[in-house]
Amino acid sequence: MPIINRIAEFHPEMTAWRQDFHMHPELGFEEHRTAGIVAQKLRDFGCDQVVEGFSKTGVVAVIHGQGGPNGRAIGLRADMDALPIEEQTGAAYASQTSGKMHACGHDGHTTMLLGAAKYLAETRNFSGSVVLIFQPAEENLAGGGVMVADGLFEKFPVDRVFGMHNWPGLPAGEFQWREGPIMAAVSNLEVEITGKGAHGAMPHEGVDPIVVAAAIVQGLQSIVARNVEPVEAGVITIGHIKGGFTYNVIPGTVTMQGTGRWFRPEVGDLLESRFLSMVPKIAEAFGATATAEFKRAYPATINDAASTQLTIKAAEAVAGAARVKHMEKPTMGAEDFSFMLNAKPGSYIMMGTGRTANDPSLHHPKFDFNDEMLPMGASYWVALTEQLLPR
Repeated sequence: MPIINRIAEFHPEMTAWRQDFHMHPELGFEEHRTAGIVAQKLRDFGCDQVVEGFSKTGVVAVIHGQGGPNGRAIGLRADMDALPIEEQTGAAYASQTSGKMHACGHDGHTTMLLGAAKYLAETRNFSGSVVLIFQPAEENLAGGGVMVADGLFEKFPVDRVFGMHNWPGLPAGEFQWREGPIMAAVSNLEVEITGKGAHGAMPHEGVDPIVVAAAIVQGLQSIVARNVEPVEAGVITIGHIKGGFTYNVIPGTVTMQGTGRWFRPEVGDLLESRFLSMVPKIAEAFGATATAEFKRAYPATINDAASTQLTIKAAEAVAGAARVKHMEKPTMGAEDFSFMLNAKPGSYIMMGTGRTANDPSLHHPKFDFNDEMLPMGASYWVALTEQLLPR
């Protein structure tokens, strides 16, 4: 089954939805307009149940197959939120909201699941129920975890749950899958160093927190290099340092922020332990003090092996076996679909959307979802539903 003819027929309609979402981006837990449009379309399609306001701005819908509910159900998830980035695409449908844009393709994710909903509600060529999860706040706010904590799977029971992400680094129409870890766990790191301010020409009268910060940054790199087993994966990166005001003044404080990434829980525990131990001790060695926080944000995204085999079959039905490939290495990016996979077996797959070999990457101000891939993504969701819930 390649792209479904009926879905191809309403490709222009889907493109219009996607570009409208793109013009009106909304950040996490602010997706009021987006959620309202999604909910209304789901009602117009004839979904059996549509719930708005789930976890603030989430939308959950249910479509029953022929014969009605029978105890079998799967969940399909799409995220809806945008990013705080100033758009530079120059598209006719570019963001109309300054400082916000859909730079990760969630406008496309939402549209593809809406396209699948339209088709599934029309045909109902399956047995059981499909739960459509339109999730808020994937970017940094763990909306997936909030939905799970708010009882998503107690109120809408499913046997398995599935997610998909567009991947501009892959050729358009290609899928990549991976059993086990596919995306990393993430922690937000914060450090505050307190020294003693002084004149820049008289450093002996102060305790320079900038020098301390430099030593801490260097020291932290030894955690992965000398504490994590070489065959494992871990990252400690300091991405922001703030301290000082002018040329010749030693400040009293410096703050730093960074990120930690890992796949195996044991590695995450090691990164946390060494980070929290090392930071204050290095500061103390310089006569300063420092506080350190290791704020765990998202767990690793771990694909269930059996569920992943089901996604392969669905992707091959749409794209052909030659274009469905194993993802050799997981990515150190993070994804809050991980919370749903911790609650239910399931799998997360990547769909290629690359137009050229040099497409702007995700989170880039010139990124724009490839509308040509909307029918393929919607067809994938339909294939997965009809294969997992056969009549």
